[in-house]
Amino acid sequence: MAPARIRGALVMFWQLWVVAGIFLGFCANVIVKDVGAIAWRLQLGSAFIPSLFLLVGIFFCPESPRWLMKHGKYAQGFRFMSRLRAHAIIAARDYYYSWVIYEEEMREASGAGYFARLWDCFAVFRIRRASYGASTVMIAQQMCGINSEALAACRVTKSTDTVALYASLGYGAVLVVSTIPALFLIDTKGRRTLTLATFPFMSIFLLAGGLSLLNTSVSRGSQIGPVVLFVYLFTITYSLGEGPVAFQYSAEVFPTIQREQGMAWAVCINNTFGGISENPPAIETSLTMSL
Repeated sequence: MAPARIRGALVMFWQLWVVAGIFLGFCANVIVKDVGAIAWRLQLGSAFIPSLFLLVGIFFCPESPRWLMKHGKYAQGFRFMSRLRAHAIIAARDYYYSWVIYEEEMREASGAGYFARLWDCFAVFRIRRASYGASTVMIAQQMCGINSEALAACRVTKSTDTVALYASLGYGAVLVVSTIPALFLIDTKGRRTLTLATFPFMSIFLLAGGLSLLNTSVSRGSQIGPVVLFVYLFTITYSLGEGPVAFQYSAEVFPTIQREQGMAWAVCINNTFGGISENPPAIETSLTMSL
């Protein structure tokens, strides 16, 4: 659906709205912190507010022209493409290119169904390389330490300490603000460059944050400062690199005829390792006790 010149930035909005939702969640924690025992009910119910906007907004979303094309609804597909382009001639050009590519893919696939194309993601060497790349960045996104940092922020909010609550709110704000530059860098610096440039700093800041917890002789207030600082720095580098790159890279690396299957596999890997990394009992206990 997106024009090629801004496609990278538009795919990036996935990450931007994820971190915006995290930030709004922490805002809810701060807003209801003094209401007493029903605070958790209000936190849970606050999700209704953005859901209401989504419910209304979804009716204004156009259908995918490529999906309509696949189902033989060419005229309707062109109408939606015209809504997505600045001029009918530009829409006709992009729609025609998409149709030519789709026809060529159909000849290449020779009528292969969904599961046959899914098998090609692992059986065909060139597509298997794409699957390997997408799987690697998805695993890295979940296992790089970001979930432990988010877990620490969430656990801190269970305290009645106002400083801790605002520290977690700052964590959410840092996520949002540091993701915005990636909207512009993703199409100028490239996916690989952003990943390679930020991972060393992520490692350094994560190590420094962990080492900050070793000094138990200082007060809780003195200890939380360095931890929060390195968590913030880690989050900034994550938001500029691995955070947005994982889905961006996976959405582009597969041939279009295997993109549905490839992205399904990539998201499966992401969710699987996300589930693993979001339940580290030892880390959870040590962070909660230290903070």
